[in-house]
Amino acid sequence: MAFCIPFKNITRNDIQLVGGKNASLGEMLHSLTPLGVKIPDGFAISTLGYMQFLKDNNLTEKLNIELQKLDTLNLRNLSIVGEKCRELIKSSKIPAILEKEVIEEFEKLIGVNQMSVAVRSSATAEDLPTASFAGQHDSFLNVNSKAKLIDSILACYVSLYNDRAIKYRLDNGFEHSKVALSIGIQQMVRSDLGSAGVAFTIDPETGFKNVIYITSSWGLGETIVQGAVNPDEFYLFKPAISVQKKSIIQRKLGEKENKIVYSENGPTALMNIQTLPAERTVFSLKDSDVEKLGDWCKKVEKHYNVPMDIEWAKDGISGDLFIVQARPETVHTKHEKITLKEYSLLTKTKPICSGKAVGRSISSGKVCIINSLADAKKVQKGDIIVAESTNPDWNALLRKAICIVTNKGGRTSHASIVARELGIHAVVGASDATEKLKDGQTITVSCIEGDEGRVYDGKLEWVEHEISLENIPQTRTKALFILANPDKAFHLSYYPNDGVGLLRMEFIISNSIKIHPMALVKFEQLKNSQEKKEIEMLTKNYPDKKKYFVEKLSESIAMVAAAFYPKEVIVRLSDFKTNEYAQLLGGAGFEPKEENPMLGFRGASRYYNDLYKEGFGLECEAIRTIRDDLGLTNVKIMVPFCRTVEEGIKVLEVMETFGLIRGKNTLQIYVMAEIPSNVILAEKFAEIFDGFSIGTNDLTQLTLGIDRDSSLISNLFNENNDAVKQMLSTIIRTAKKSNIKIGVCGQAPSDFPSFAQFLVEEGIDSISFTPDALIQGIQNIHLAELKSNIFYKEKQLHGKDI
Repeated sequence: MAFCIPFKNITRNDIQLVGGKNASLGEMLHSLTPLGVKIPDGFAISTLGYMQFLKDNNLTEKLNIELQKLDTLNLRNLSIVGEKCRELIKSSKIPAILEKEVIEEFEKLIGVNQMSVAVRSSATAEDLPTASFAGQHDSFLNVNSKAKLIDSILACYVSLYNDRAIKYRLDNGFEHSKVALSIGIQQMVRSDLGSAGVAFTIDPETGFKNVIYITSSWGLGETIVQGAVNPDEFYLFKPAISVQKKSIIQRKLGEKENKIVYSENGPTALMNIQTLPAERTVFSLKDSDVEKLGDWCKKVEKHYNVPMDIEWAKDGISGDLFIVQARPETVHTKHEKITLKEYSLLTKTKPICSGKAVGRSISSGKVCIINSLADAKKVQKGDIIVAESTNPDWNALLRKAICIVTNKGGRTSHASIVARELGIHAVVGASDATEKLKDGQTITVSCIEGDEGRVYDGKLEWVEHEISLENIPQTRTKALFILANPDKAFHLSYYPNDGVGLLRMEFIISNSIKIHPMALVKFEQLKNSQEKKEIEMLTKNYPDKKKYFVEKLSESIAMVAAAFYPKEVIVRLSDFKTNEYAQLLGGAGFEPKEENPMLGFRGASRYYNDLYKEGFGLECEAIRTIRDDLGLTNVKIMVPFCRTVEEGIKVLEVMETFGLIRGKNTLQIYVMAEIPSNVILAEKFAEIFDGFSIGTNDLTQLTLGIDRDSSLISNLFNENNDAVKQMLSTIIRTAKKSNIKIGVCGQAPSDFPSFAQFLVEEGIDSISFTPDALIQGIQNIHLAELKSNIFYKEKQLHGKDI
């Protein structure tokens, strides 16, 4: 009887023979290798080998007797039953016929180079679209001798009865006796000298399907899977991969504090060591490697036709990349979103610590610090578990938690995966959570701000409401977003929307970049100061300081453009006032002091002025990169506070010198209509721009002569004022006459149905809303359109004005 099957002879239909993991490896080896995807070779010990092992050691009945003793309701004796099952297997022998065949195949596989292998468990109920079983069974790395190989095979069989695996089978409705174990023997990739990580072919947080998410760290990939390291992160835009464009839309440098490498000592032959400072300050993958992995991941997903969870490794000797494992993603594949739950934190206070957000929720509870499985008895239902990191042995105790906080780990760590499967949120990579938080302390954990998860002291107040996406009406008038925070883009893409009518660049500059662009242009000329040291620290990996600004800005905008692709995303060029620019690092030395910055050196007037022109060039280069290099041509540009037609022409000319040419590669450039001159000379502005976006705040304050920041006369600020509405009516009609697009950004259409009615009747093309106002805004547009239809039908019916 043949117990060993080479991977090249295995397909995805062989799950019952070789388990989910090995079936996937075999399928990829013969189907994807011709497409350029590299898979390490190997063979599988089939489930027939496991059955022979059970038969020769008379284990089937013995295991069943022990498992029948299990308290399946409360699992009070799980550890006792599990230990007895494991002892039965540990005391058994691998059949001689099986051992002989395995060693023969092993010697053929390692060849004259005597390479080491990975010994991986592969259960018949593993790596399925409905149940991943990830981390439930053991695998062993750097196995380099026949004796270690046989010991590792026995240990894999033992792991089928880990407490966590027994419980996982119960939770997922699998009968213990019907789950068999195959074992994969796979050539080891020397990632101990290179890097490794995990990739998802969707965003693991939101399920957004147009990106590939890759994590990477130095050494063997177990550090990422275990959550023992804060890895590098990369997002790639799938459509860009298809047309061979640059596809990386975001990079985030992880701390990568430690790595797992080979050791000649100890039973595991592995050791966890600290990384060098030089390794922590650079990415563990080159851009070319990231893009190659992205291409491979897309091919894997296309082959299986489902989102995939993929492990990869880079050999530090040869420099070759390999896919070492792939399984269907199970969290977001299970269901389609029909409702969205939104949260708002009512209390404003400073967080104790923060890390990467997993999930989108808020919870409050008592801290339970866990150092090892020995602390399991401490955990009460409703606790917030705080730990250095988590591992699969903790799955039972994690089910009691309402939230998880870890010092280490990224979005593909064990803590992150378990949190998603349990439907709870987590903050991972919080660095010092176990030091700053105390056992029994009441805390609030918030994961509603996009990328960042925050931990607060005490029980804070928040509100939550559920939004149904089933009965949102369709409207002729486009409903778009007003956005500032790119980290929320993937989540918001699930809302009914027609794109983004206003993406504020200022938020990105102040939150992600933090440095005045001219301080980067003229970095060498800055006086030595604390600010210069801070700039140096932020840009330490950028010999060319200007590249820091371009890369950070382009990546933030690209995340939004990818989230809503191919819908339009209108990016407003920077519209800081001088006092706001001065607050950026290095900014004070480049900004004039003005009595009234609101009406001073802002918007278009900056872009062609020598005081800021080179900084504006960095803004233009970021947008050129997004459109031309990444292929995100859904990005449009909006010029704010353009006072005169002549100024508009100057700005367009300057933009051309920086590579942004109106009409080239379908580029459209809009102008904000927020100054009375924009309305009065609308026909002339329409000759040089592709569209208008009405800024109701500035237009109202300049039409009524009101400082919108003045509390003394705030009661006079009113978009519904007849003078303002006449301005709006005039520019909408001029835009229609000139056959160019016109939209409006502002709160009024969602707050006041009558205002939405007015805009719809005037023929506005689109209305942009903040995320919290979008649904109500769509409802107001819908009602306005219904009323308008009735109005015009009556008018046609009676043949006269009514």
